[in-house]
Amino acid sequence: MMEPVYIIIRIIAYIVLAPVIGGLLAGFDRKITARMQGRKGPSILQPFYDVAKLFNKETLTIGRIQYLYIFCFLMFVIFTGACFFAGIDILLVFFVLTTAAMFFVVAASLPNSPFSRMGAMRELAQMLAYEPMVLLVAVGFYKASGTFVIGEIASRDVSAIVYLPGIFIGFLYILTIKFRKSPFDISTSHHAHQEMVKGVTTELSGSMFAILEISHWYENVMLLGVVALFILNSHLWSIPLAIVVCLLAYFLEILIDNTCARVKWKTMLMSAWAVTIIFGTINLLILQYLI
Repeated sequence: MMEPVYIIIRIIAYIVLAPVIGGLLAGFDRKITARMQGRKGPSILQPFYDVAKLFNKETLTIGRIQYLYIFCFLMFVIFTGACFFAGIDILLVFFVLTTAAMFFVVAASLPNSPFSRMGAMRELAQMLAYEPMVLLVAVGFYKASGTFVIGEIASRDVSAIVYLPGIFIGFLYILTIKFRKSPFDISTSHHAHQEMVKGVTTELSGSMFAILEISHWYENVMLLGVVALFILNSHLWSIPLAIVVCLLAYFLEILIDNTCARVKWKTMLMSAWAVTIIFGTINLLILQYLI
């Protein structure tokens, strides 16, 4: 009887805490980036100030349909994270996350702005790059634990990373694309050298842009949850270890963002597929003969 209660508590905790954690991570990102560049940087709470300011600004849209698509993106991302932390099927989680990304792409492609539409096309190219690795992550968890159920994967006696080191490396690689960090920030960028201004977010403003930022915070926390799933097992010590690994993974993404020059979309596509084949597929083939 207590299991449904724990599931509800985890879902509520994700809905309430994920934007707080995501906003703090974005604040640390700005602060660490500034330090790497020899600047003092903004407050860690600056992302929250920015979102609050956006809600007070005028929202310019081409119609209610664009607002609807952005709102659907938020709802599907929240539903994805809720399913993940509820401990259900990881395949369902990844499929719903892909559906959420499609709402974002459609919303970006609605305006007549060439920057926004080009960003939407590049967002689709990014999806082509990382989706094969995402699918292999789900298959890898199944091969390592015999189930797609997240709760059962996290309660095994041995952490999944023991069987899936290559897939773990591959997932960290595509996280750079999912987090929209350099060198793969081809659809949108916070760097001044981006030739498309802000790409997919060029035509978003006011509360609509604020909702998008909050959606990304939810998404980032869920993706770090997948990183933690590689580490978690039936022992309590795996929980703090998973948190440390997640923080190290996020710091690694910040480091890569500040030290790597942006590449062309073809390079991103080919490199992501190469990593998928070399680390993901070979890991699965080895696992096939070990288990």
